[in-house]
Amino acid sequence: MALHIALIEPRIPPNTGNIARLCAATDTPLHLIEPLGFSLDAREVQRAGLDYWDRVDLWLHPNWFRFRDAISRDRCLYFSAKADRDYTEAPFQANSVLVFGNEAEGMPDKIIEKHPERCFRIPMPGGGRNLNLSNAVSVVLYEAMRQLGLGEGPPPPPPAPSGDDEFEDDDLPQPASNENAMLRPGRATGHAPGRGPRPPRPAGGPPAGGRAGAGAGAGKGRRRGRGGRGRPPKGGGR
Repeated sequence: MALHIALIEPRIPPNTGNIARLCAATDTPLHLIEPLGFSLDAREVQRAGLDYWDRVDLWLHPNWFRFRDAISRDRCLYFSAKADRDYTEAPFQANSVLVFGNEAEGMPDKIIEKHPERCFRIPMPGGGRNLNLSNAVSVVLYEAMRQLGLGEGPPPPPPAPSGDDEFEDDDLPQPASNENAMLRPGRATGHAPGRGPRPPRPAGGPPAGGRAGAGAGAGKGRRRGRGGRGRPPKGGGR
């Protein structure tokens, strides 16, 4: 099982690219509910996602109703500036689907009116209409991971230095004048942009465990794939 992210008709390419990069880094399946305000092949989307797109477990849904058919409602948690409850109070589960509205309209009012007990907001003590979408997704996703204890554990130890490469500080070259010396961070060079998502795979119905009675190929969302791994998203479906 895994947490999932779902975006309702996102409009701004860099936001979706940044969220895709976040999903790749956290091994979180990403659901995009069409219509989108851009092409997934747009330069801005690929640039924001860098070379992480091949690692994203990406699913496309033709509209909200197809998404709702593919994903059980009791798995969905909705996040909106118009909600009343704090996001830290959300009942996160290992297979929760974290749903966000788009940058223009936010979460549809009908969802908030129908499921107020499952709608949550990120507090903004300094005021403001809302947060950037990619920032909001990051805040909520990492809070869910924190509460569920996902991704915990010590970082890997650094590699042991080789005896042949050891040197003392005195061996380092010194600048001619400390007054004029300025340390600059290195610049990454030769970085190739991401290739973007792979072409759509044949529709194979919702992730494993979908709606009872829905046969394979029911068109509940088509998978764009993840690096050719060819496996369904963890925890998909009911």
